[in-house]
Formats: sequence, C-alpha cells, structure tokens
Amino acid sequence: MGIVIGVVNQKGGVGKTTTSVNLAAALAQLGKKVLVVDMDAQSNLTTHLGLGAKEDPENPEQQPIPEFTIYDVLKGTKKLADIIIKRSEKLDVAPSSLFLSAADLELGGVVGRELILKRALTDVKNNYEFVIVDCPPALGLLSLNALAASEKVVIPVQSEYLALHGVRQLLDTIDQVRTIYNPALVVGGVLICLHDSRKRLARAVSDTIRAYFGELVFETVIRSNVSLAEAPASGQNIFEYAPKSSGAEDYGALAKEILADL
Repeated sequence: MGIVIGVVNQKGGVGKTTTSVNLAAALAQLGKKVLVVDMDAQSNLTTHLGLGAKEDPENPEQQPIPEFTIYDVLKGTKKLADIIIKRSEKLDVAPSSLFLSAADLELGGVVGRELILKRALTDVKNNYEFVIVDCPPALGLLSLNALAASEKVVIPVQSEYLALHGVRQLLDTIDQVRTIYNPALVVGGVLICLHDSRKRLARAVSDTIRAYFGELVFETVIRSNVSLAEAPASGQNIFEYAPKSSGAEDYGALAKEILADL
C-alpha cells in the first residue's frame, strides 16, 4: 500500500509545488510507482506537469485542461481513479482546477468532510508505492484533508527569517490532526528550499532552522537554481528539463534520503 506524503506550509512561495513535482519525479526515476495529487485551486502543479494549458497545435505533446479533476472527487461525482492522468510510465497525476477555490464553502455542510480525500485514496493506494499531495498555501479544509490522509508530512521552508514564522503553528495543527483524525501522522521532515549558500543571512537562518527543529530537518538542502524556476514554463519536471542541474541533483538526493528513512 502506498505511503501518502503531504507537502504543506501555509506560507506561499516556499517551494511546495516545486517539491511535490520534483520529489514525485525523483521517486519515479528510482523506479517507484508514484501518484501526485494537486489539492491547490491555483493548479500550479497541474500546469507544471503540462496538464493545465489550452491546446496548442504547435505543441502536440502538451495535454489540454483535464475534463475532470480532484474537485469532482471531493464533490463526490467522480472516483479518484476516474480523474487520474498517466504522466509517464511511473508517474500519475490527479489534476486540480480553479473550482477548488469554492470547496471550503461547498463542502461546509458535508458530514466527514475532513476525510473525503482519505476515503478516495482507499481505492487506488494499492496501485502506488508513494502518493504525494501538494497542499494550498492555507490551513483550510483542503490542507486538512491532505493531513488527514497522509502518513508523513514534508514542510518546505526558505532559508529566510520570515519562513520560520507560522511553522510552529503548522506543527500545532499537525498535532491536532493527529489527535482527532489521523493518529499515524508524523512529520517526515523540514526541507530547506531556495537556499543560496553564498548569502551570509541564508547560512545563518539555515543554522537557526537546524538548531530549532533538530533531527526533523532533512540533510538534503534544495539550492536556488534557475532551472527549477524555468521548468514549469515547459510543462516539465526538473529531470526532464535539466537532468544535470543542481536542482535535479538535490531532489534526487531528497528522494534517496526519504527512501533510506523508511
């Protein structure tokens, strides 16, 4: 049965989607069967993997906007298996759409609304070794569904002082989810992203993060890398776009670190 990993931080711009896409791709590169689920209404992960763009006759390999998305699953009109798109031999995608932005309101009166994703995954988890869930930059119903469905949580943080703000709150939320919905939930690790070791401030904050969170921090650090920023525009993960880049090296190392900790 697949291990579900939620990638979550209520702060935006810290590398959640980049990590979700490229960690999933790295695990697939290592021969693992992976499903990546886009739970963000901005659909950045869906677009990053070339699934959220309008049809382009000059780019026949680019896939159009999916007809059905995770929104339909949460609403109960589709099963998860119905919306999954095969991205490569080892990597599948459950895409998102802008309709997710109304999910909190539309699902407000649904009994057990916090466990919809967990139930939906039941039918497909046995088909995968890993399920990676990309969360929105908020601790609302969508993130709560991801936390309730996950066994592990990866928390990306930037090596900037403001990045530390709110992570304590997130850990408190994880504790609450563990108590109420998901006793098996653990923090898989805090991941330092967008790190520029040439900057004294970045080095100082990185040291602070390691001192504060201790063994929760991954040894792997995701360095700032222009290829990671460019890859989404081509609808590719970093291993397709720039396989020899430092971004590919770092996410490959992260995948191996996660596998070694199992």
